[in-house]
Amino acid sequence: MSLAAEVEKGLETDIVGRRLNYFNEVESTNSVATEMADDGAAEGTVIIAEMQTHGKGWMGRRWISPKDGVWISVILRPRMSPAHAYRLTIAAGLAVAKTIRSYGIDARVKWPNDVIIGEKKVCGVLTEIEAEIANLRYAIVGIGVDVNVDTDLFPEEIRVGSTSLKAELEHPVDRVEFLQRLFATLEYEYLRVKKDNFQAVLNDWRHMLATVGKRVQINTPTKTIYGEAIGVDSEGSLIVECKGGFLEKVVAGECIHLERA
Repeated sequence: MSLAAEVEKGLETDIVGRRLNYFNEVESTNSVATEMADDGAAEGTVIIAEMQTHGKGWMGRRWISPKDGVWISVILRPRMSPAHAYRLTIAAGLAVAKTIRSYGIDARVKWPNDVIIGEKKVCGVLTEIEAEIANLRYAIVGIGVDVNVDTDLFPEEIRVGSTSLKAELEHPVDRVEFLQRLFATLEYEYLRVKKDNFQAVLNDWRHMLATVGKRVQINTPTKTIYGEAIGVDSEGSLIVECKGGFLEKVVAGECIHLERA
């Protein structure tokens, strides 16, 4: 029985994961999901792959996706402005953090789209959208979690900053159970967003945010910002206090937690 078939047997959701598409290997689950969404795939359709050969990461970077992880993309079709699509990323990051915490692990959100344990990355979220001027046609929420991955096999440049649930717990995690928990939690957070209860989602996300209070380096396509992360605003943008007390609001970018001098 495939992983997807086992997940379906005990799934208790109405939307997320009711239609599962399982692959042994794909270039990118987000790419497969985009093709399916363009062909009219229903909301909540999930693509699961055992491996990705060209997984997508933040700012076009490659996401290492070997066997024994959880590599999924979810097709969502909310009625919302494209400008609010970031809310789906926040909801997904919160859902992953809550799911990992259900195993007794102190998972936190690293602004804007990672989940970390300590200072080591265990999950990344990448949301891609197709939209008209004022309406979101669909969103693809890609989630990659290093569940039972042996991070010692990662390239040296990312190995030191990575971990897995298996490493933290010192035993493997049942991926079927993990996916069932994740789908249920993701659906809960997604429905809160759809029902105009984003501020409740944001408040929960804020309480799990590891970035506030840290010295940070934020890399954007146009500049690099250094300072202390002092909070997030009502839309999830990071507020950074820079040298001289100047406040910078950052909507998106790569965030690096720095050691204090």
